[in-house]
Amino acid sequence: MLSPNQVLTPRQKALQINLNKNIYGTFSEIGAGQETVRYFFRAGAASKTIAKAISAYDKEFSDSIYGKEPDNRYVSQTRLIKMLDHEINLIEDRIDRTNCPGRKFFSYANTVTTINFNKTFKGHGWVGIRFQLHESESYNEIILHIRFHENDAKLQQETLGILGVNLIYGAFFYSDDPKKIINSLYDELSTDQLEIDMINFSGPGYTHVDNRLMSLQLVKNGMSDAVVFEPNGKNVLPADELYKKNIFALRGSFRPVTNVNIDMCNQGLKMFKKEKNVNNHNTKVLFEITLSNLRAAGEINEQDFLDRADVLGKLGYTVLISNFSEYFRLVDYFSRFSTEKIGISMGVNNLLDIFEENYYTNLSGGIMEAFGKLFKQQMKIYLYPYIDPETEKLLNSENLKVNESLKDLYKYFKKNERIVDIKDYNDSYLKIYGKKILAQIAMGKSGWEDQIPKEVADMIKERGMFGYSMGTLLTTNQ
Repeated sequence: MLSPNQVLTPRQKALQINLNKNIYGTFSEIGAGQETVRYFFRAGAASKTIAKAISAYDKEFSDSIYGKEPDNRYVSQTRLIKMLDHEINLIEDRIDRTNCPGRKFFSYANTVTTINFNKTFKGHGWVGIRFQLHESESYNEIILHIRFHENDAKLQQETLGILGVNLIYGAFFYSDDPKKIINSLYDELSTDQLEIDMINFSGPGYTHVDNRLMSLQLVKNGMSDAVVFEPNGKNVLPADELYKKNIFALRGSFRPVTNVNIDMCNQGLKMFKKEKNVNNHNTKVLFEITLSNLRAAGEINEQDFLDRADVLGKLGYTVLISNFSEYFRLVDYFSRFSTEKIGISMGVNNLLDIFEENYYTNLSGGIMEAFGKLFKQQMKIYLYPYIDPETEKLLNSENLKVNESLKDLYKYFKKNERIVDIKDYNDSYLKIYGKKILAQIAMGKSGWEDQIPKEVADMIKERGMFGYSMGTLLTTNQ
């Protein structure tokens, strides 16, 4: 008898599914053998669960079943969806439901590439399941993207098999709790073995699910270092968004987005686009929020997170949620996907943090190792000036005071134009402080509306974001 907190093994999960007479479907696996369905065959009693298992490994044969890929990319979400479409249609065409009342059909698929021979690329893949929760209901779907971390193809195959079993089990037995499904994907696995950097839930069973929150779970649980979603809230694969792109990023709390944030982005981006081979078509702009920022007030407030994401989406920005406290880790992450130019727009206080040696005590190479990762790929910092509220002094890269031991290093990066001042800024924005605006919103004071974009102010009022209350405002103004 299992205790309430005991995790089932992959074999136990497969057997429990096999013993359920109403779960019935197909397995199609390409690129790493038939590792998932193997558990179901070995568990026993599989004859009423497995309709078909296929591994159309040869590209020509696979094309004859699922069609050709115009871009010649076979480890892709497009390919996975074609596989799910084809297999579900087959099972619907060939199985007469009148002979099997109560049956819930499913199709599980994966298309992956494991580590290459020279071990220079560890491999990745797409994994998904399309399934019914009730026989008369339309299909639900869970799709995820993985990156392998292990250095052996056989180990990666075994990891993929366990992940597949966990996904199928979670889809049927934890269907009403997407967060539990996500957590269960790592049963008998660890983040040292693989990373999940994108997941999407869809279908009638998940109309209430906001996939941005599911992305947040991945970062929060250490399953991924970063996730990306578009202005419309759709989760996207970071590699697809950033591949071979020039990348321009702005980090902040965006609680709420202020005119300073927008000016810092726009003016820095304008300078970035003056760089050789940088234009609108080959540049990706990201607004980044770190996990530590989301936790600034304690536990992560999901509604607060969604409010920030909605505001950025309203302004048309792509959002990156990351677990990167240090800027060098952010740049190192971008370098996974692109060898093009990287630009980061930031304020004076952020730059001072970068030139603080205590910031890098966790690195064996200290600040020099960090700077080696930070300033690679022609990375430039576009520095937005700051007015010290106490001294009223304007601070920029020319009059910043860094630690004495780092002065020469600072001068080197300045001289080589790796740190450049944003000069075409709006003077009237320099005394806008996000924390002050947030306090004004919560206290019901007026005047904050002029310090943020109009569409953001309207959204805050309409939806009562960031502590805004019409009742509080009326009471304050009486």
